Formats: sequence, C-alpha cells, structure tokens
Amino acid sequence: MLGKLISGGKLEKKVIEDIKTHIKILCSAAECFRNSISTDNKEATFCVADLEREADSIRREIISTIHQGAFLPFIRPNICRFIEMVDEAFDSLEDAAFEFRYVRSDLYKLIKPECEKIGKINSSMCELLLIAFDTLIEKGDLKEKNLAIRIYEKQVDDIKFDITEKLRTVELNNFWDGKIISDFVSYVTKISDLIEDASDYLYIIEVSLK
Repeated sequence: MLGKLISGGKLEKKVIEDIKTHIKILCSAAECFRNSISTDNKEATFCVADLEREADSIRREIISTIHQGAFLPFIRPNICRFIEMVDEAFDSLEDAAFEFRYVRSDLYKLIKPECEKIGKINSSMCELLLIAFDTLIEKGDLKEKNLAIRIYEKQVDDIKFDITEKLRTVELNNFWDGKIISDFVSYVTKISDLIEDASDYLYIIEVSLK
C-alpha cells in the first residue's frame, strides 16, 4: 500500500515521520488535558497550548515538504486534509483547555464524571489514530481501527447528551457562566468528531491506493 508507494523516497519518509510526531504530540496534549480536568488543575491546562505550538511547527514542516514534491499529486490533497483534521483537533483541544480555566467550579462539578470519561476516550482515540496511521503504512487494512474510532465517537455523543440533560436543570443568572460552560462542552466533545474525520481520510487514502 502506501509503504510500497513511498519506498525509497526521502521526502515521503520525512513526511511520514513528521506526521507520526504530529499525532504523538496530539496524544500528549489530550492526555495532559485529561489529567488537568480529572484533578481540577486549571493551571495545568497551559501545557496544551505549549504542545499545540510545537505541533504547529511540525505541521508547517509537513506542508512545506509536501509542496517540495513529496508523494504523487493524486494523493497529496487527502494527506493534506488529514493533517488539517489533526490540526483542527488540536485547535478544539486548546479551546477546551482555555474555556476550562474560566468554567465556574460548581458547574463543572455537576458534569465532571462525564467530562473525565470524554477525556479518557479522547486520549484513547488519539492513540488509536496513531495506530491506524501505522497500519496504513505497514498493512493498509484500516477497517477494524476505523470502526473502533467510530464506536468511541458514538460513546462521546451519548455522554454529551447526558451532560446536556444535566445542564438543562441548572438556573443561571449570569450569561457568561452559561456561555463558558456551553462552549467548554462543545469544544471537548468536538475533538472526537475531528479525530473520526481524520480517520476517515486515512481510509480514503487507503482506497485511493488500491
């Protein structure tokens, strides 16, 4: 599959290694965020922004190398789109971390168990995305990994529903308290959607190489 296509290509091999690094940094950021929300340590969320800056530098390097001629033209758009999806997951994770620093503590306590579950799922999905990418390079059969990611995403959707039902019962007199908690939930649950989208692009790449 892709491994055969890029055999011997220095630019392609560099892109592949950089993509792996990019996903690994996402995994670290997701785990950092999970630990932060589990321990209610708002200051610890700044690690997400630090890791996002590191990842952004890697992303620019990947795009630059692709523009230098890595990969055949027909596959470049899907690889670039995959990278964009990972980058958007980073953005949503960073936004969630930012909002968490301003969430009212008593409101967060109401949904903390659900948020901890989502944080754990997001971390697992990041790890699975890395495995899926390695699978594409080495074997090319992504069905099982793609299905597992979809199952995780469905779990997050179900948890989001539970969170929404809890928050509906809360009366708020301050508009900003409501907006912040709503934005936080939106961002933290969007991460799984974006990882699923990234996984879909890996599958598209696999199909395009058959």
